[in-house]
Amino acid sequence: MRDEILKYKDDPKQLEKLFRTNKTLFKKEFNAQYDELKGNTLADFWNERLNHENDEISWGSGKELLFVLVACLVAGIIAKLPALFNLQEEDFYRRNVGFIIFPVLSAYFAWKNNLSLGKSLFIAVAFLASSVFINFLPNENKSDTLILSCIHLLLFLWSVLGFAFVGGSRNDNEKRLGFLKFNGDLVVMTALILIAGGIMTGITIGLFSLIGFNIEKVYFEYVGIFGLASAPIVGTYLTQTNPQLVGRVSPVIAKIFSPLVLVMLVIYLVAMIYSQKDPYNDREFLLVFNALLLGVMAIIFFSIAEGSKTTKSQTETWILFFLSIVTIVVNGIALSAILFRITDGGITPNRAAVLGGNVLILINLLLVTGQLYRVLSKKAPIDGVGKVIASYLPVYIVWAVIVTFIFPLIFGFK
Repeated sequence: MRDEILKYKDDPKQLEKLFRTNKTLFKKEFNAQYDELKGNTLADFWNERLNHENDEISWGSGKELLFVLVACLVAGIIAKLPALFNLQEEDFYRRNVGFIIFPVLSAYFAWKNNLSLGKSLFIAVAFLASSVFINFLPNENKSDTLILSCIHLLLFLWSVLGFAFVGGSRNDNEKRLGFLKFNGDLVVMTALILIAGGIMTGITIGLFSLIGFNIEKVYFEYVGIFGLASAPIVGTYLTQTNPQLVGRVSPVIAKIFSPLVLVMLVIYLVAMIYSQKDPYNDREFLLVFNALLLGVMAIIFFSIAEGSKTTKSQTETWILFFLSIVTIVVNGIALSAILFRITDGGITPNRAAVLGGNVLILINLLLVTGQLYRVLSKKAPIDGVGKVIASYLPVYIVWAVIVTFIFPLIFGFK
């Protein structure tokens, strides 16, 4: 978007169009290069418009608000399908939990970005085909491939949402990073909404109990489930119409947790040496170890996505560099444990999926660490780290497609 802003710096209509496409990214890119545009009347106007302090919350247009309300209703109805059609709840939610949120959010961004008919049809077909596939997989007891397919399907659906968010662009790394930032902001906003909703739930149930009405069952079956389904949708709407709400909170969270996670991880690795558990002989410990790895990876990527275009201090960059190195050590331990288990007990769907995922993560970490070292050596700008992350995202998507749709066939639905 940076190049587009410079290109259309004298065209008010095109600048307005860019702003409406992605308000958060536009403001970030505009502020990053405003020094070059000072003196331009239109640029000065946009500077005042974007950076004027406004405490009021924008609710967007009437059409947008109506779209969000309908989306919340649709998500709630999908979540209620087991009760409406007497379906087995555990099996339904295991296979279809991603279809409660991702399709309506993708429709929202497809509408916001004015995607072409062809791209919109691609999104619709992706959701429909994956829904048919996952729901027609054999319901074998203790089927590893079914569980793996359900887990990786979420990543695939998330990638379809990303496609709608970036407007179908294949090579726009800035928009991909914007998508990662959106996910971080959405987590913060959704958490706040759920906390507020939990408080309201407690107060409501308590008040009704005082006058002799026990509404817990009805409340949770209807208000509760619709509220849970709607929280990410409302969170998305608020982050897109009011980027200032969490625009300053998310970077602070990233800065606070990066050094804390680094310290925790080092202490954990030292403690593991003195403990009686190791990922080589304890399957449950290996699963927790890999979950830890994914969590730390998310912290690294979120921290970089939050400030890929801003100037980071040397201390922040060093923290991310050391955190990446320690995460590589964690990944190496997990990878060696997986190889040990494969050598000892043979290949299984779970081991193949975890092995492939860990190899991809290791390669990504090495690329990120190398780029961070170049930044610290003054050989590259910090935004190069973001480009490495953004350009590698499709690799994860390809792996998710393989595990979701091909593993059940390769391993005979076992």
